[in-house]
Amino acid sequence: MLTRAQKAEIVKNLKKKFVNSEGVFVTTFRGFTVAESNEIRKLVREKGGEFKVVKNTLIKLASQETPVQLVNDYIDGPTALVIAYKDPVEIAKVLNKFIKDHPSLKLRGFIIQGKGFKPEAMEELVKLPSKEVLLSQLLGTLQAPLTNLVGVLSAIIRNFLYVLKAIEEKKSKGE
Repeated sequence: MLTRAQKAEIVKNLKKKFVNSEGVFVTTFRGFTVAESNEIRKLVREKGGEFKVVKNTLIKLASQETPVQLVNDYIDGPTALVIAYKDPVEIAKVLNKFIKDHPSLKLRGFIIQGKGFKPEAMEELVKLPSKEVLLSQLLGTLQAPLTNLVGVLSAIIRNFLYVLKAIEEKKSKGE
């Protein structure tokens, strides 16, 4: 049995984790084995996240006044949280694959950037490319107009030089 001080410490640490997280996935586990628990912990940790089983009342207390306050909408029965500290899309891909292979773990919902999503939205989330790919696509989109402008401006100068070269060749043939 946890003492009041231990519970307060857990709530304080969990609140810090919620504030520092990019996303939180709420799962339920019935018939979940220790081996499965260790496996998901390892997979999530490799992608910059954490798999944590916490009492529901402590989750509700810790989530108050944090970006993941909507987590309370998905809590019912035995609850395990998957907290994404880096790229939530990568964590979602790992979690989605694991849930398909291990039906004892079920997703109830997830919160990314303060917005809550139902489990059905997971399929759309895992189709997204990684954060690095999205950033490179955005950079390419931002660079395209500038690249085109430089190309157009250099074409004007290039064409002007071609005209001068043609005039020079014409005069050299005429002499």
